[in-house]
Amino acid sequence: MVGPQRPQFVLFGSSIVQLSYANGGWGAILSDVYARKADIVLRGYYGWNSRRAVEVLHQVFPKDAAAQPSLVIVYFGGNDSMGPHSSGLGPHVPLPEYIEHMRSIAVHLQSLSDTTRVIFLSCPPVNEAKVREGVSGIFSELVRTNELCRQYSEACIELCQEVGVKVVDLWTAFQKRDDWLNACFTDGVHLSAEGSKIVVEEILKVLKGAEWEPSLHWKSMLTEFGDDSPYDLVAFDGKTTLNPSDWTFHREIQWD
Repeated sequence: MVGPQRPQFVLFGSSIVQLSYANGGWGAILSDVYARKADIVLRGYYGWNSRRAVEVLHQVFPKDAAAQPSLVIVYFGGNDSMGPHSSGLGPHVPLPEYIEHMRSIAVHLQSLSDTTRVIFLSCPPVNEAKVREGVSGIFSELVRTNELCRQYSEACIELCQEVGVKVVDLWTAFQKRDDWLNACFTDGVHLSAEGSKIVVEEILKVLKGAEWEPSLHWKSMLTEFGDDSPYDLVAFDGKTTLNPSDWTFHREIQWD
């Protein structure tokens, strides 16, 4: 651990999380937005479902840790929602079981500390045609449909409302964009840069609107070592310096 210790945001989930630093991913964008404000910690596991998440929940988030995260963003559901395989193997988790797993995750994370906040991401849609093109000959009996994604998304949202967890409705957010089928994915499932921008926008909306103390919205958080210094760049007047700590001109999108 390097210091000073910053607030810690943990991204916990399946491949949508593990790959969130790839292809202009949403994890990478959050790391930029929260530079010098919070540390973004990746705990993503390609191919995992909610069953495997519950099995390791106490290892990833031990209750006796010296410091607890300020925010945990959770995504499971895409793999759970895949159709069952005739062998009984594979990532499919029946909907009632998925709901109970997500409930267990929510309750555990809420118990870590009085200031640990939680956001769930619901299951986004997929480009079914592209999924079928990309997996031919690789996977057996692969079933990914938007109807299944919708069911698991709605279940996640309903659970969050029940247990008091903030939720991002990715199912709806993606489909607000007319060209979402082709613009939001690299392979029909995993997110392109455009898809990741939607995720970031929706997460920041939640963080801005949440009545949490302290606020976890990036504009409300202190910048580490943000004080003025005579070593900063010298202004045009040749007498004063300009503190660049919070400059954001480099960003393609000026996030709110």
